[in-house]
Amino acid sequence: MIKFGPSGNCASFYAAGYKHTEEAAGFVKGLGLDCYEYSFGRGIMLSEAKAQTIGQAFKDEGVEISVHAPYFINFANPSDESAQKSFGYVLDSAKYLKLMGGKRLVFHPAAQGKATREEAVNLTHDRLKTLRDYIYQNSLEDLYFCPETMGKTAQIGTLEEVVNFCKIDNVFLPTIDFGHLNAREQGSLKTVSDYKIRLEYMIAELGYERVKHFHVHFSKIMYGGKGEIKHLTFEDTQYGPEFEPLAVALKELKLEPYIVSESAGTQAEDALEMKRIYGSVDIRL
Repeated sequence: MIKFGPSGNCASFYAAGYKHTEEAAGFVKGLGLDCYEYSFGRGIMLSEAKAQTIGQAFKDEGVEISVHAPYFINFANPSDESAQKSFGYVLDSAKYLKLMGGKRLVFHPAAQGKATREEAVNLTHDRLKTLRDYIYQNSLEDLYFCPETMGKTAQIGTLEEVVNFCKIDNVFLPTIDFGHLNAREQGSLKTVSDYKIRLEYMIAELGYERVKHFHVHFSKIMYGGKGEIKHLTFEDTQYGPEFEPLAVALKELKLEPYIVSESAGTQAEDALEMKRIYGSVDIRL
């Protein structure tokens, strides 16, 4: 079943007087949303007991929770010591995800740095094979590890790169950030066909069953020559992408992903708008 929800807490959550993530479970459910992404972007800064309390709150409300691993993961860093830190960030995030009762862990694969594109992609691929081994060694294979498409051209994370990473093992599931793709490709996502081409590519490469419930990030994003500049809200009319063509493509292809809004401050409201748009789309096959 398709799910919609916010990444973190929106401005209206705090304006209503809420302070704690446990309260976000009821807030999200009250809006009619289905999922929530908790960010460890700046590091894991909560206790195991707190993670369990948050997980219980979301379980009680029937809202699925996912997590985003720290932003400073970089599997293309030439330093083996830095790579070990990246492995640790992912594995520690996964352990906290299990405490929260979630199944999906999103992470940024890498940055190109001073290496050639090919060198950085190949090193990332090799490191993700090692990550796969660590996942099984730590009995974490019941989770999904979701490398994300990235918005800046200097980052590793084109659609093709992410799909190729996911071929390493079934523990990897793609996170397709359509705002990021649109930014790095200079406004490429406009029509239903633009979305379907990319979705059908994923299905051809990974198979329908794996792609059916893939992970999605969606927001409008300002971009320049080097890609992503900053996240916007659905109020923006200058930059894309628009959600409705994606909603049509998802229905036509019978895909039901986990869709997370990363709008800047209105993520819950924009998640609800995506759910409304999806529900209003009438496909006659």
